[in-house]
Amino acid sequence: MLNSLARLALTATAIAPVGYTYAFVAAFNDAWSTMVWLLLGSTTLVVVCLWVLKTTRSNRAPAAEQHKVTTVEPADRENMAIMLLYLLPLFTADFDKLNWIMWVPTIAIFAFIAVTSHSYFFNPLLGAFGWHFYRVSTPQNVTNILITKRTIRKGDQTINGIELGDYVILETE
Repeated sequence: MLNSLARLALTATAIAPVGYTYAFVAAFNDAWSTMVWLLLGSTTLVVVCLWVLKTTRSNRAPAAEQHKVTTVEPADRENMAIMLLYLLPLFTADFDKLNWIMWVPTIAIFAFIAVTSHSYFFNPLLGAFGWHFYRVSTPQNVTNILITKRTIRKGDQTINGIELGDYVILETE
């Protein structure tokens, strides 16, 4: 269950910036009720994800395991193409002229690809809350994504963490 919940929460916050961008466009077009709903929905997605991560790291969470790490590198630096999805609504001058028949499936496809391709670790909003994402390698040459609150600058260490899903580890406190 945690695997599905964590994956859903991480994907939701990866998509939340699209909602914030649409809210920005809606505000400039005096679509105030749409703006409020988009802001509330996007903020709810972020809060739920932060709650899932905090609860998972708490004392009530499943037992953490030790993970030997040999190499570390930032995992969220090469996903700038995804930023285009966040910015595309800004290229529309009029909110009423947005092609929702195109946008809704585009966002749904992005969410599906993020969940199924392990790309949901790209979370600029979580980065704003102090979370860091690293690509870490094990002595068995398996690469995982490590989600942590601390900055990691060196490999060859042991990290206590909980596996959120395939190839995703959340460092515990």
